[in-house]
Amino acid sequence: MTTKRTKSREKRPKHSHNVLVIDVGGTNVKLLGTGESEPVKIPSGPTMTAQRMVREVMRAVGRRRYDGISIGYPGPVRKGRPLAEPKNLGKGWVKIDLRKAFHAPVKMINDAAMQALGGYEGGRMLFLGLGTGLGSALITDGVLVPMELAHLRYRKGRTYEDYVGLRGLKRYGKKKWRRYVLDVITTLRDALQVNDVVLGGGNAKKLNRLPKWARFGDNGHAFIGGFRLWDETWQDERAACVVQRGRAGSRG
Repeated sequence: MTTKRTKSREKRPKHSHNVLVIDVGGTNVKLLGTGESEPVKIPSGPTMTAQRMVREVMRAVGRRRYDGISIGYPGPVRKGRPLAEPKNLGKGWVKIDLRKAFHAPVKMINDAAMQALGGYEGGRMLFLGLGTGLGSALITDGVLVPMELAHLRYRKGRTYEDYVGLRGLKRYGKKKWRRYVLDVITTLRDALQVNDVVLGGGNAKKLNRLPKWARFGDNGHAFIGGFRLWDETWQDERAACVVQRGRAGSRG
């Protein structure tokens, strides 16, 4: 197995578990464990089935064992399980019992949601992942809401993803694509009433500027989000935020 290590530029939050974060992508499966500073990359692609992913991850981590595993999955997830097979990977993801396969507790969420969680700084935030498709997630007062905005109608019978995903970039060229991205993020910001828009994904770097209310995310946010899923301190802070908001909005 060929693996490649790349440096993570983000400082990860403190947590009380020995956690392994797995970010599943169409090009690579990336791993980062508690106390590690550099993620491991395992090449993926159409031959990366769920069973093969488990084997490759177990081989990469060796004898190390984890109290919990976070998985960012490139597709819709409900109650910790994929709703459909991924488009750019092999099969077997819907039926596999990952807790049994890894011999450890597993928390799986959509990959865009995991990256959003890692980049969250408070308030009401919309995350949009500009990659092959369009990933999306909303966080309001610490509560994560995975979304599937990509396939909503946008123009001429086409979807948001058709315009700002990779197909749109190839069809319209970089200049027009940038204008469509600006229009889409402005429309969604106004519709969802967010104060913070974060843009991630591989194609975000093709944007030359952003409105003052938007900012670039970082791939390292996916790992931060994965650790936060098991971070009791962060969960307590999130709960306190929600309670305080509720009191502020109450009457009497």
